[in-house]
Amino acid sequence: MKLKNTALLSSAVVVGTLLAVSAPLAASAHVSVNASSAAAGSYTVLTFSVGHGCEGSPTTTLSIDIPEAITSVTPTVNPNWDVSKVSADASDTVVDGHGESSASRTGQIVYTAKTPLLEGFRDTFELSMQLPADAAGETLAFPVLQTCEVGETQWNEIASEGAAEPDHPAPTIAVTAATESAHGHGDAGANLTAAHASETSDTGDVVARSLGLGGLVVGAIGIALAVTARRKTAAK
Repeated sequence: MKLKNTALLSSAVVVGTLLAVSAPLAASAHVSVNASSAAAGSYTVLTFSVGHGCEGSPTTTLSIDIPEAITSVTPTVNPNWDVSKVSADASDTVVDGHGESSASRTGQIVYTAKTPLLEGFRDTFELSMQLPADAAGETLAFPVLQTCEVGETQWNEIASEGAAEPDHPAPTIAVTAATESAHGHGDAGANLTAAHASETSDTGDVVARSLGLGGLVVGAIGIALAVTARRKTAAK
């Protein structure tokens, strides 16, 4: 009976430790993206987030590839990072919102850290753009190269339909059918969607932290009970 109790207490310690370690990792497993609007032809703000390094190494650069169907991107300034646009040749002549034509487009946005982002610390990067008017029903992928002080990670794998999520999935958004307000700049609906996306993301972080804290508490209780049981056994 004493051996059984000791085994149960040991199991509690193990479970608590696993909860404490795995919950925070699950919350920051990928480079992810949220969209303020996903309707075809709409103006949207994509918010990319990262909360971990490459095998623990601090992040120094995030290079975000822009799908060819998107011709113009406006990156939001982040005070912790330098940001630059990388041009790419356009397959067709690009006409911007001011009626000016160009043979190039924005092919990549690069954020370079002024101070490397340490493992376990989260930051976000916002890109404003107009989604293609003819992309309803499509999924747009934004592959990201995460460069760290030691090593790098390519977030560029596309999941096949019905298959398990790959190890390094590219951030994606599913484009929906156009709406009457699709061509408006930052309409109320888009702002509400963005707020909801942010709230959902923050809620996920809170849940993960709560699970992690719960795991630590369970582990600590298990250790205390195990030590108490061993002392009683030794005393007898």
